[in-house]
Amino acid sequence: MKAYSVEFRKRIVVAHLVEKMSIRKVATRFAVSKSLVQKLVNQQRTEGNLQPKQTGKPQFSYLTSAEPEIKALVAEHPDATLAELCELFAVKTGNWVSQSALCRYLQKLGLNRKKKLGTVAKRQQKEFKF
Repeated sequence: MKAYSVEFRKRIVVAHLVEKMSIRKVATRFAVSKSLVQKLVNQQRTEGNLQPKQTGKPQFSYLTSAEPEIKALVAEHPDATLAELCELFAVKTGNWVSQSALCRYLQKLGLNRKKKLGTVAKRQQKEFKF
């Protein structure tokens, strides 16, 4: 749900503090919940502003500061699968990450996991086709 505008929040707080209306009357007047009015009045008293708070929690990844370790793991184990790389990363750093997170990070670093076939291997592959 979208946050209420700061102007609307100010009108709610002014109705309670300046006009001396009860919280229940303010809630019915502006068609909001009683708890929202209480929250806004409390926020005005403690923080001195009525700005909406950030929603959600910040995302944290152990991979953000582990670029050298990831590059070293991929260099040491070029044929390792994502699951194996996750296990190796957990052993090396003590922090476990999911396969999807590691895959996204490898793409971000530009480390392609697909093996490129050489010209000889391509010719052999064409010869064995039926």
